[in-house]
Amino acid sequence: MATIYYHDIGDYLSREQKLKMVHDFRSVKGMEWTEIVPNEKEDWINVRDGVFDTMVLLGDKDDKANKRTFFVPYYSNGLKTQRDAWCYNSSQTILGDNMRRTIEFYNSQVHNVESVDKVEYNDTKFSWTRACLNDFRKKKTYHYKDGLFMESLYRPFFRQCLFYYRPLNEMMYQMPKLYPTKEQKNTIICVQGLGATKEYSVLMSNSIVDLGFNAACQCFPLYYYEENTHKQKTLFDDTLDDDYIRHDGITDWILKEVRSRYNGAKNITKEMIFYYVYGLLHSKDYRERFAADLKKSLPRIPIVERIEDFMAFYKAGKQLAELHLNYEEVPPHPEVVVHITAQRADQDDYDYFRVDPKMKFRSKDDKSVILYNANIRLEHIPLKAYDYIVNGKSAIEWIVERYCVSIDKKSLIKNDANDWGREHQKPRYILDLLLSVINVSTQTVDIVNSLPRLTFD
Repeated sequence: MATIYYHDIGDYLSREQKLKMVHDFRSVKGMEWTEIVPNEKEDWINVRDGVFDTMVLLGDKDDKANKRTFFVPYYSNGLKTQRDAWCYNSSQTILGDNMRRTIEFYNSQVHNVESVDKVEYNDTKFSWTRACLNDFRKKKTYHYKDGLFMESLYRPFFRQCLFYYRPLNEMMYQMPKLYPTKEQKNTIICVQGLGATKEYSVLMSNSIVDLGFNAACQCFPLYYYEENTHKQKTLFDDTLDDDYIRHDGITDWILKEVRSRYNGAKNITKEMIFYYVYGLLHSKDYRERFAADLKKSLPRIPIVERIEDFMAFYKAGKQLAELHLNYEEVPPHPEVVVHITAQRADQDDYDYFRVDPKMKFRSKDDKSVILYNANIRLEHIPLKAYDYIVNGKSAIEWIVERYCVSIDKKSLIKNDANDWGREHQKPRYILDLLLSVINVSTQTVDIVNSLPRLTFD
């Protein structure tokens, strides 16, 4: 039997960083090695913690009939369109034009091409996938009017217009139960999916999210919706509108379990449990202790012993939710200084505050300064703000990376992030967003640092 030795170089490194470390070692001689033996779960490295299995699952993917979970089975992956450049854009007008054009092309293929082996593969006209090819075989046509324009979060703090249409959104998963139409409101906790390689994070949303919003995310909802086929309300329905019935996403079982844990505390509600989960998932003690488990399993959550700690996690979760859902309304961080040059007479506000093609940090090593555009520079950005990491990078870096002007290499579709502000009549949108997210980041770090300590037997 072979003996296997392992040298740990650390988590969350880039390919270039890993290759440099291997190059710098030069030889295996002199390196520190650890002998590894797999456990009963066949973990060789990143060995999971047995305590994790004693806690309550957020949801049970393997047994949908399991009621002893925090959430009912109607949780979902983020949307996987397989044609993001077509289905998302900062401009609803451009998005509509793109989708109308690609649907017309697809329908022309259905009407004019006899067999699937003769369809035209042209990435500037259509993105063929297995589902669309199957629709072609069935001679199924698509209809632009059946699609919905929805507001979505494509990446952390990056809003996009989405064309919500099942034939062209390759994998919707359970998302239509969480957001059937734009009229049904919801809040979802988005955790990293199984096999994520990034540092663990969680983020809340009040709109549809893309699968890449938080590393192949799984979305656990405050509510889910059921189509109202009978148009008649029963005693067991929470809320009824013309087309959909709203139900709680938190299970009756966990509400009863939490209340009984705290001597029948009937003041605890399902909504409080929802925000308790969000607060606890930010705990550094929790993330560090169960880092290996969270890479391979959906989260399990402890019910803390003291009701005072439960309330502290609930209140922190509620505070974090207010920040992360309403991030655009958070005032600028008071320490940040904005240097602005005089606006030329021939510049309108949209041109003056335009990012083109993208923002930049002063240097790779100095992120206290952001060069917004030729007119505007931000200074004295607190370094603490960069400690708020979500989906592999700081919230600030997501803004700098995503709010730009880009052209998709395959479809040649242009996505100009400035269009969002123009269509919402907010010329300062990107600048104000950046200033807000800096403050959101520092406040998040402070709230996380104030969470109760967790100990595990």
